[in-house]
Amino acid sequence: MMFALVDCNNFYVSCERVFNPHLNNRPVVVLSNNDGCVIARSNESKSLGILMGEPAFKNKKLYEKYNVATLSSNFALYGDMSQRVMSVISQNSPALEIYSIDEAFIDLSGIRYEKLLPKLIQLKIVVERWTGIPVSIGAARTKTLSKVANYKAKRSSGIKILTDPSDINSVLNKLKVRDLWGVGRRLEIILNNHGINNALELREQKQEWIRKHMTVVGERLQTELKGNVCYQLQINPANKKQICTSRSFGHLVKELSKLEQATSMYATRCAEKLRQQNSCASVIRVFLHTNPFRKQLPQYRNISFIKLPVSSNSTLQIAKAALLGLKTIFKAGYSYQKVGVIVEDIVSNKNIQANLFDVQNHKKERALMIAMDEVNHLNGQDTVKVATQGFLRPWKMRQKNISPCYTTRWNDFITVQL
Repeated sequence: MMFALVDCNNFYVSCERVFNPHLNNRPVVVLSNNDGCVIARSNESKSLGILMGEPAFKNKKLYEKYNVATLSSNFALYGDMSQRVMSVISQNSPALEIYSIDEAFIDLSGIRYEKLLPKLIQLKIVVERWTGIPVSIGAARTKTLSKVANYKAKRSSGIKILTDPSDINSVLNKLKVRDLWGVGRRLEIILNNHGINNALELREQKQEWIRKHMTVVGERLQTELKGNVCYQLQINPANKKQICTSRSFGHLVKELSKLEQATSMYATRCAEKLRQQNSCASVIRVFLHTNPFRKQLPQYRNISFIKLPVSSNSTLQIAKAALLGLKTIFKAGYSYQKVGVIVEDIVSNKNIQANLFDVQNHKKERALMIAMDEVNHLNGQDTVKVATQGFLRPWKMRQKNISPCYTTRWNDFITVQL
């Protein structure tokens, strides 16, 4: 059994550089919603000491001194580029598991060892040539070790095959436990307090101790570090059991009408995600809250619960329920920072429990949703939308330096002049 992890390098920054070559060889950071914190850095930015998660305003002088490009996040662009990368990988691999927006595991079983390196080199070249996104590839006998190999690949030639026992021991001995797959800050502290500082020490720890302090998850991690497979390739990932869509506002919002527009749009996104995975939901929750850091302002937060009579993925039904939920918890006189919609109790659209008192024409509504999705797919998101979403979006996020949607919006396509 052999796995490889293909990981895009500095993915958000790389997406921006594909369409804007002026960003090459220049320090670049991509900021979170409302241009708050750093969520992606170029290698040049990393060398300046800019940290992930740092508030952008703290480094303003540093940005000016070194001409750092600060970009607002453009998730429409990143999502589309991710689909392109995954499509190229799938065309050049026997089996694929999309792990995140910029990572994918592939199955290398059946490939002879002497042909493994040429195969991975060719895959790296093809992905970069066809999408413009540079990738690093780590290969090993388990998914956890392939993660370790990828960590090493990013800091060397871009490709690392980790199969030799002495090589594995050397790499694990130098790898801090915090850099292991699934080890967070709290677990790192526990391990360090017990004298476990690197991955090799964790692998060699007694199994009983691992089970006691790290439960079955830690036991599987240790097993995989020993080269025994616990995690198979998930070619058909399970559908989400809960879907949430929310954003912080670019400025505080007081008016119910503006909150309704945002809630309607988030409900629309939840409904679209349900239809994409062929699911329906029967529980709709809406939450809103003020800014807890504005201590001088009155504080309030609440969440509503609406139960649909029949599970649905209709934008009309979910938006209607979400707006009802918002009205039950809205209080005038507060300045709100965030609202969000959560859909729960998700089932397959083939296993819906009917209701004797249900009077909705679901067949007609399903046809309408299919038509809406087709139009929006061909012409761009929200070409057709429910009126309650509004048009001006005065509540939208603050994105001062957002790049064009080069691949998903007709007006933003790059034009070539001969």
